[in-house]
Amino acid sequence: MIRSLNLLFSSLFLLLSFTTLNSQSSKDGWIDLFNGTDLTGWEILNGDAPYKVKDGQIIGISKTETPNSFLCTKKKYGDFILEFEVLLDPALNSGVQFRSNSIKSYREGTVHGYQFELDPSARAFSGGIYDEGRRGWLYPISLNPKAHSAFKNGVWNTCRVEAIGSSIKTWINGIQCSNLVDDLTASGFIGLQVHHIYGSESKAGKQIKWKNIRIKTDNLEEERWASNPEVKEMSYLINTLSKNEKDKGWRLLWDGESSEGWRGAKLNHFPKSGWEIKDGVLTILSTDGAESTGPGDIITEKLFSSFELELEFKITKGANSGIKYFVDAELNKGSGSAIGCEFQILDDANHPDAKKGVNGNRTVGSLYDLITAENLSIPGRSKQFKGIGSWNKARIVVKGAHVEHWLNNEKVIEYDRSSQMFRALVAYSKYKNWPKFGQWPEGHILLQDHGDTVHYRSIKIREFN
Repeated sequence: MIRSLNLLFSSLFLLLSFTTLNSQSSKDGWIDLFNGTDLTGWEILNGDAPYKVKDGQIIGISKTETPNSFLCTKKKYGDFILEFEVLLDPALNSGVQFRSNSIKSYREGTVHGYQFELDPSARAFSGGIYDEGRRGWLYPISLNPKAHSAFKNGVWNTCRVEAIGSSIKTWINGIQCSNLVDDLTASGFIGLQVHHIYGSESKAGKQIKWKNIRIKTDNLEEERWASNPEVKEMSYLINTLSKNEKDKGWRLLWDGESSEGWRGAKLNHFPKSGWEIKDGVLTILSTDGAESTGPGDIITEKLFSSFELELEFKITKGANSGIKYFVDAELNKGSGSAIGCEFQILDDANHPDAKKGVNGNRTVGSLYDLITAENLSIPGRSKQFKGIGSWNKARIVVKGAHVEHWLNNEKVIEYDRSSQMFRALVAYSKYKNWPKFGQWPEGHILLQDHGDTVHYRSIKIREFN
């Protein structure tokens, strides 16, 4: 009888404690996504790696011969602040999905959406944002090198995601890692990933552990953390500027609707055909695959000297085009393209120009015919081209004589256009007959007609004094 009473009192105490905890959670707005004892409210999608609960932790276990596995909340969330702690075996890669979905009509239910990267490797991309099953890397930590040291191997790491409207920011152990602006997906589930390990038997049976997973969906402004101004914002808004971009002097170089501010490189007006403006995309239509034998290049009416230019481009199979800067439209009135430094746009796998030039200096991202693009942000990592039919982000930064090319948020070219080395490269290139090529104080920005279909959008620029 006494034993039964003790059990009754213990049960009442636990119930009272749980009720008190819930009232406290309700008072401050935080909700536990994991009850600490079982996987109620969660489901496994895509792969069949096992998940178990032990000591108040969710434990994912790597398994061979299965695709990426995701333990996902059955409930979906839109705007929120998410916090969790994670400890993973350093041999594994993992991540936490958010605003993610699995629908039959998209790749037979493949989980897709934003992922908080967990990367214990030397690459150290933890806290970056990857678009699982769709666009790939949106915010690699190559954009924020100081965050490489935020994640610690062998210990519990405290992680935070703020997804409010189109603003998505992440932190690890109090260090801000990413600052993304993107509006593709407004809501979805939270998911804990066990990454596939095909062909890696030695990685089987290793563990990823999560605990203290909680979310807040109301009164988010009062809970927001201050953003580190040194963490670069990267926006994927289409033909639209974020408030931060406007504050920092960015403006649209193409308005997404008209030809205002642009003209033919060898015309006093915009080409009457051959360039198409439709659904927020500026497209050069294919002709014969030759250089400027169709409608011709287009250039900005304005001249630029020190600036940061950013845009997205999408190529078709075998396509060739380019973004030129420091263009002097008066130099070449004959056949061919206008003269200027060129960020090469090319299908390296299918266009013969990739094998011409010297050591690949005509491949995508290269300073055409002068310097070969390679990954300078993460040595040893390949150049990050997302392929034909996908949008790729190009960025050109010019500060005086210093120039950088960035491809999908990783630096691939860096040079000094006033240096002896640059002049030597020009002397042995197709530009050798143009005096002071690339060293002019200012010039137009150009989008090239090379006879192939190539699409452009979100063309924006800011100038430096």
